This record gives sequence, structure tokens and C-alpha cells, in this order.
Amino acid sequence: MFFDPTILQTGEYHDWLVQGFFLSIQLTVISFAFALPFGALVAVMRTSTFAPMRAAGATVVEAIRNVPLLAHLLFWYFAFPELLPESAREILYANNPEVICAVIALSLYAGVHMAEDIRSGIRAIPATQLEAARSLGLGRVAAVRLVLLPQALRASVPPLLSQTVNLWKDTSVATVIGAAELMYQAARVETASFRSLEAFTFATLAYLTVSLVISLLAHLFQRRFPVRTT
Repeated sequence: MFFDPTILQTGEYHDWLVQGFFLSIQLTVISFAFALPFGALVAVMRTSTFAPMRAAGATVVEAIRNVPLLAHLLFWYFAFPELLPESAREILYANNPEVICAVIALSLYAGVHMAEDIRSGIRAIPATQLEAARSLGLGRVAAVRLVLLPQALRASVPPLLSQTVNLWKDTSVATVIGAAELMYQAARVETASFRSLEAFTFATLAYLTVSLVISLLAHLFQRRFPVRTT
């Protein structure tokens, strides 16, 4: 049979693909949960009036953004554990190191891209907002946290959702370090059954479907809550 849909509906191969799909979803959600606050922190550093902090933020962004994601994954999986103390390395190896290292690499890589989006949102907020907050008695940190950053995040929602789509697709690269996500399981099915068409059709449709769902949610959010310009 040229295309056998039954292996995608029931059986061991179906279970492998579904497990990989859900692990890819988990990688996306967990990495996003770490990437967003990391990106917000770096964006605040990049817009700070303190020059050394701006330089540190720029260094972090350029050092991470200009290295391919594949290189990040290989570094965190093969090199990073060797830098840890023996006890910490044993704990890492005992707790699914492929997933942990994938989350670290994806979070940092997505975080610096989100930082640039949030920085653009911060620059779009009128300087009078921060001045008004300071005139009401708020310190600079409190003014940034309570007044500037919430507005910047609101203005940055469309590009942040676009970065979420990229993060979802980037989880496929984690297969190179053995994380049993969707592409890993699709390749595993192909190796075990020689049914490459069915396995990679499932993976392609899964990536396409989730990406379209995120894009649709971004479009609906933007229509429901349009960014107001000043």
C-alpha cells in the first residue's frame, strides 16, 4: 500500500508519534515560560540609562543570537555537563538530560529574540509615561515594573506570538541530541517500519496545524485588542 493511514491511527507507531507530539508541545510551553521573563529582563537591560547594564544586555543578545540553534543544543548537551561538579552532573544525567538541555537552549535562543521585540515595545512607549510614574513617587525600578513594562508587553504581543511559532518549529532541532520529540519519533517510526511517507506526513501536519492555530490566535487577539498608537 502506497499510504497506510492505519499506522497513524492505532498501534505502537501511533503511540510513538503521539508521545513525540506531546513532548514537542511541552518543550514549547516550558521554554516559553522561561524565555519570556528572560527576554523581558534583557530588554530592560538594553534600555537602561546605566551604560554598563546596556552593554551587558547587548553582549548577551549578540552572543546568543549570532550562534545557530544547533550549536547551542550541542554545547548545552555535550559541553555544559562537563563544566558542572560531579554531583550536579549525576543529577542532570539522572533526570532526562536531553529534555533539560533542550529547554535551556531553546529558552535562551527564543529569549534573546523576544528581548528585541520587547525592547521595541519599550521604545514605543512615550517617555512621559515613565516621567509621570516617577513624579507620583515611584522609584525607577517600580516605574519600569508597574508602568513601562506592562505597556511594552502589550504592544509586543503580535511579534511575541510570532516568536512562539518559531519556538514551536525550533523544537524539531532537539532531535539531534536525542530528545524524543516529534521529529525524533517520526524518524524512529521510519527506521522501524520503513513507512517514511506516513511518519513524516504526520509530523508535517502536526507542525503545520499547531503553527496555524498559534497564528490564528495571534490574529484574533490583535483584532480584539488592537495596539493603540499615541
